[in-house]
Amino acid sequence: MDPKSFVYSAVLLLVAAAAAVALFRNFGLGSILGLLVAGILIGPHTPGPSVTSHVEDLRHFTELGVVLLLFVIGLEIHPRRLWDMRRMLFGLGSLQVLLSGLVLAVYFWLFLADWRIAILVGLFLALSSTALVMQMLYEQGEIATPHGQTAFAILLMQDLAVVPMIALLPVIATTGPQTSEHSLVQQLSIIGVMLALVLGGGRWLVPRLLDLMARQYNREAFFLVVMAAVFVAAWAMDQAGMSMALGAFLMGMMLSGSRYSMQIQASVEPHKVLLMSLFFVAVGMSVDLRVVTAEPLVFGLHLLALIGIKLGLLYLLCRWFGNPRSVALRVAFLLSQAGEFGFVLFGAAKALGLIDDRLFVLAVAIISLSMVLTPLLTRIGNRMAERLPDDTDRVDDRFRHVPQGGDAHPRVIIAGFGRVGHTIGAILAGHGIRYMAFDGNADLVARWRNDGYPVYYGDICDAHLMDAVRIDQVELVVLTIDNAQAAVNATGLIRAKAPRAIIVARARDLTTCDALYRAGANKAFPEAVEASLRLASETLEGLGISPREAETVLSDARGDDYALVRSELEVTPATASDTKGA
Repeated sequence: MDPKSFVYSAVLLLVAAAAAVALFRNFGLGSILGLLVAGILIGPHTPGPSVTSHVEDLRHFTELGVVLLLFVIGLEIHPRRLWDMRRMLFGLGSLQVLLSGLVLAVYFWLFLADWRIAILVGLFLALSSTALVMQMLYEQGEIATPHGQTAFAILLMQDLAVVPMIALLPVIATTGPQTSEHSLVQQLSIIGVMLALVLGGGRWLVPRLLDLMARQYNREAFFLVVMAAVFVAAWAMDQAGMSMALGAFLMGMMLSGSRYSMQIQASVEPHKVLLMSLFFVAVGMSVDLRVVTAEPLVFGLHLLALIGIKLGLLYLLCRWFGNPRSVALRVAFLLSQAGEFGFVLFGAAKALGLIDDRLFVLAVAIISLSMVLTPLLTRIGNRMAERLPDDTDRVDDRFRHVPQGGDAHPRVIIAGFGRVGHTIGAILAGHGIRYMAFDGNADLVARWRNDGYPVYYGDICDAHLMDAVRIDQVELVVLTIDNAQAAVNATGLIRAKAPRAIIVARARDLTTCDALYRAGANKAFPEAVEASLRLASETLEGLGISPREAETVLSDARGDDYALVRSELEVTPATASDTKGA
């Protein structure tokens, strides 16, 4: 592609995506549906301008967004929490794949001459869309809900089920049992080696590299190490014949207990958002409306059967595993589509000559359109679930990512964990108040974490870090940063993202104190002035004045923004008194 064509395609894609997202969100339909529709409108199968005719290549590239999404989700799930999900993961997830695949195979056997091909089609369509569902749950903050955790367990099992499905393809394509047995043993060996590479690297190698970069204050290298770790893990699982997203998830899970986990998430988040948006556009571009118009009744019947069969089986299985009706309904409507891995599986089957071009195009259209319908189906499921009396689908804190190791979100964020921050943290801990602290000094973070303090490496001025820690859910933020400008910048950022949070800040002098008030701090305490007032109080007491009178003098000195002690050289803050209650 020449540079001019590339620029034209990029502009068309971004403008169409931005316009569709703005329009669909305005009508409450969600950004994902807008991106899918934008893809249909600018795709090669629709009259009008098209971004590219190489939709499959674009989709393969944008699948890197799915890799980053699963990596971020892995950062929020500790291995022991995954073990807590084992019943849903191996029980419910396995039954969903097997039963949905079997029933769908029986249905498609009515239209296909070969029962073996019907089994393949049934199993491939039994998989749901990890990218679509997890992005929807992530955007809506529902990953930690019961229906979010149940859906996640099923999706994770589906990713694992891809391995035997891929192994099944040469078994059906050839008649040599000895060859297939040898290839299966070889594949299992590769899986074992690659899993050891990912888990070992995530447990020992990557944290040490990140530690080295952090101690050198090398932010660029820190980010590149993170991205390299994610894509090496994805490549390793791809070489093993498994989902790339699964490799990224495992790497993220290995790093979930690292003191760098929050800063890692903040570094990856903006790139994940861009690639995921492009991925959904690429899926929309895969919808070939000519297939729908050529055989509308057959296509509609297949699409209705897919959604209806998966929806009914998912609801019954979720109920059988003890989920309330509201949770079962939400999960059923959430996972009733086919998944993006179907593109890969049907492509592999076509390459082996198991299916013809017509069946391949039909399958791709069914998968794509079922994904387009998912946001609407999810809204229907949520509305139905809300009307049920057993709607107890609330956030389960056992699965919420809490860096300090507790079971609930912290009430206080401390920015800077030097002598001042450590003192405040010790007092909070003594009163049983949950908090989370950040500092940019890797050595300091390592020291306090070894002593059991909930301290994490991170830049408090990083907007993505604030999103990662859910700053809007925090009650109070304490800023103890030495750098005056950084403290002011952080105050403005936090105020913009958490309008209701109380911000208490440390300042060197009255000038910095005024700047903090203007940025949105509720309270700011100038260290130099406070130390002087404390000395003045001790001086008065030493001269025989009672402690009560000395305290009164201090209160008077602090009044009207330290008006008594301000020098003529200092600028009186015109808005300080107005912003204290902000």
